[in-house]
Amino acid sequence: METRDKDAAVADVEQASSRILEIIDVKGKATEPGALTMPCSDDDHQEEPYYAYHPWSLYKAPFAELEKGMNRLRDELPKDGWKITKDGMDGTIGNSPQIVAESKERRVMADIRLHKEVKSQKTPAMLEVTVQSRCYRLPATPATPEEQPPNMWRP
Repeated sequence: METRDKDAAVADVEQASSRILEIIDVKGKATEPGALTMPCSDDDHQEEPYYAYHPWSLYKAPFAELEKGMNRLRDELPKDGWKITKDGMDGTIGNSPQIVAESKERRVMADIRLHKEVKSQKTPAMLEVTVQSRCYRLPATPATPEEQPPNMWRP
């Protein structure tokens, strides 16, 4: 497993998210929070190994425009170095269109889903995007002076 600094992994995920938003090219509102890191294991107390992920949505845009953005992703992601590994329906109750793609160069994958408006649940039409890195190990950090063995060769 590759060793990588958390800040670098978060930056890669955020850059990939920004690029996806550029390709979608729809005027709307995007959710704000940035990328986070999570442990790769089910043990929430274990920091290592970890992955970075950035879930966000684009909404306050007509469904037809969001659909055009999804179609642009189908066309442009492969030209931008992504490999589309799934392009179909997500199998949920709403059976939303879904694209799953990975970029080996950026070391990330993306899961993009197009949701119709559900007026009864007051849910707007939206593109839901999750960009995630692979799992990494944290780089070794030097021990603090208290943890280091005494230097027996020092005068």
